Amino acid sequence: MNTHTVGTREEWLAARLRLLEAEKALTRRGDELVRQRQALPWVRVDRRYLFDTDKGTATLADLFQGRSQLLVYHFMFGPDYTAGCPSCSAIADGFDGFAVHLAHHDVALVAVSRAPLAKLLAYRDRMGWSFPWASARGGEFNVDFNVSFTEEQQRTGEVEYNYQRGGHAMDALPAPAPVVEFAASCGVNAPTYARDRPGLSAFALEDGVVYHTYSTFARGLDGLWGMYQWLDRAPKGRNETGIWWRRHDEYRAG
Repeated sequence: MNTHTVGTREEWLAARLRLLEAEKALTRRGDELVRQRQALPWVRVDRRYLFDTDKGTATLADLFQGRSQLLVYHFMFGPDYTAGCPSCSAIADGFDGFAVHLAHHDVALVAVSRAPLAKLLAYRDRMGWSFPWASARGGEFNVDFNVSFTEEQQRTGEVEYNYQRGGHAMDALPAPAPVVEFAASCGVNAPTYARDRPGLSAFALEDGVVYHTYSTFARGLDGLWGMYQWLDRAPKGRNETGIWWRRHDEYRAG
């Protein structure tokens, strides 16, 4: 049974034109946010970070791959995980297609996680991806960019994520059901799972100096979820009652 408003083509067009004005206003607001984002001051990165990659040991500057801009996706894959986070995996499903275009526009795209490189590459093979993925190999990169935390920080409530302490679902006690579910799918318990978080950080390279220009976390990553951009335009929208997505090789055929 149809539970939605039904109207004539004329009524639809009138409503669509009103919506178009709202969409245009949102687009203009988005353009202004982009300008504000690009106007943020750059912060020089003086600390030397080392990563394991499939091409050997690399510095942060090496991750630029000869380009002047670098986008790092902080992929949730802790050292004890047996598989990558399902949400990060859903986001990463789009990386290969985008990375080609970014690379030809002076931007390198790299995923970085704390798990050993062998685990990352094995999971990348399982998922059929090819984008660059580096292991932070227990260094301070993830800590410094606020996407990895210690057991002590969890115990004392000193986890600062998305520019605030507390308030995130992964900080709640007891852990919400979705966190427990995702943790189990990664082969760990909820506290271990929650010691890694998703995020995106941007860097610039000028005259041999690396600068941190931007980072975003949590809902700030919504625009990277390709599936949600499509669902937001589908008749029923996101239509969510809980966690429904899986790694793409875990859906039933049909």
